[in-house]
Amino acid sequence: MTIAELLPPAAEPITLAEAKAHLRLDTNDEDGLLTALIRTARQYLEAETGLCLIVRPLRLYLDRWPGERVIQIARGPVQAIETVTVYDALGEPVAVDAAGHVLDGAARPARLLLPRRPAAERAVNGIEIDFTAGFGESGADVPDTLKRALLLHVAAMYELRGVLAPDAQPGAVPPGYDRLVAPHRLRRL
Repeated sequence: MTIAELLPPAAEPITLAEAKAHLRLDTNDEDGLLTALIRTARQYLEAETGLCLIVRPLRLYLDRWPGERVIQIARGPVQAIETVTVYDALGEPVAVDAAGHVLDGAARPARLLLPRRPAAERAVNGIEIDFTAGFGESGADVPDTLKRALLLHVAAMYELRGVLAPDAQPGAVPPGYDRLVAPHRLRRL
């Protein structure tokens, strides 16, 4: 199972103004750096938790249908299933009628039940499920604890700006970050 981001988020969960206020910065001298650090902090948090903070389209690739009828989607919260496609023996895409599907997008991992699961003939990535995931369109929809973790992380990376290049970040995870993020981590037994 592989999940690919089809488009980046249209916004970041925290704004440049919020980051500058948190850091008590009044100048615009390092706006480019701060924008990059915000993006890096979001990407790190999403990788750690399996969450999408801002709504965007993603694609789940499967080699075959799972043994049980429920398809688990590790990125969430899933807002909607857009399309389901299988590939035939010639490698041609065939749209699957997903009418009547059942989605539990808030579950971790999200769960999808399809009424029909036609055979996929392509051995690798023969099934594609396009879906939309995220809390909402802007940072106002993101839980406050996650926004606070992002601000702390941006501040820690900003502190290391002279030591590490922006592409070498994140260089540090600040104290308290793990406690803020812990309730949102996907736990497996």
